[in-house]
Amino acid sequence: MINLPAIFIVSMLSLLLIRGTKESASINNFLVVVKVIVVIMFIVLGWSFIDTANYTPYIPENTGVFGEFGWSGIAAGAGTVFFAFIGFDAVSTAAQEAKNPQKGMPIGILGSLVICTILYVLFAHVMTGLVPYNEFAGDAKPAATAFARTGYTFLQTGLIVAILAGYTSVMLVMLMGQSRVFYTMSKDGLLPSFFSDIHSKFRTPWKTNLFFMVFVSLFAGFVPVSDLGHMVSIGTLLAFVLVCIGVLVMRKKMPDAPRSFKTPFVPYVPIAGILICLALMYSLPNESWARLVIWMALGVAIYFIYGKKNSKLNNPDK
Repeated sequence: MINLPAIFIVSMLSLLLIRGTKESASINNFLVVVKVIVVIMFIVLGWSFIDTANYTPYIPENTGVFGEFGWSGIAAGAGTVFFAFIGFDAVSTAAQEAKNPQKGMPIGILGSLVICTILYVLFAHVMTGLVPYNEFAGDAKPAATAFARTGYTFLQTGLIVAILAGYTSVMLVMLMGQSRVFYTMSKDGLLPSFFSDIHSKFRTPWKTNLFFMVFVSLFAGFVPVSDLGHMVSIGTLLAFVLVCIGVLVMRKKMPDAPRSFKTPFVPYVPIAGILICLALMYSLPNESWARLVIWMALGVAIYFIYGKKNSKLNNPDK
């Protein structure tokens, strides 16, 4: 079957991004405010209805199978939902469109990361305090039950609104971030100039947005969302590993290069980043690793067939 609503929303958001960053940011800000209000209301109103018996045990014992409860289950869960944190990385891809990126980017990324992590933890704590954790296995309906048990039935409607707002804002940010990544790679010669064409009126990389409108729509329409989640998470974790390695290499080989952003406590922070990301990758299903190898091979092929030959770093006179 085909997921037509998914194709429709991806297409609408892509067209919105073509219109411009300012318009997209305004809508995204509205969506974020809506979902954060619902999350905070649920945490505040639901806290007094928590049944502490649901927290015994707080960390269920492992069943003997890696990834089924216990600390390995926590790692598997963290790896599975890691894609939810990609938005913080996507913010950096819009640095060229920020008024003061040196100041605004670190505050925006680290500030939102701290706030969202706290909200994630508190929301999950209240949710599992209202409904036993084992009722959530393969079923999202207990979430509505948790909202109902607060006694505030309007929160059930709020949950639906928050989910829709959440998914929409995440898709908007991801589509923007990916288009900016391809735009920058194209400007550096690693991809064809097609991806860096700017619209004469809207001043956005509109061809790139159209490309991802089609590409992402096909995946959204025909690939199960659970598989997509694992693919995105493991791919992003690998990218973060490579970024951490890059920080170590550049600090060693290019110590005097100008840096708008500087990683503190090198080499400890990059090494910790590498180890944590590899641990989360290890916790993901084997199928995710197989898909990662295929996508990585495709990327390497594009680089050696086109990117390396046309790179402006290798051809400064071009």
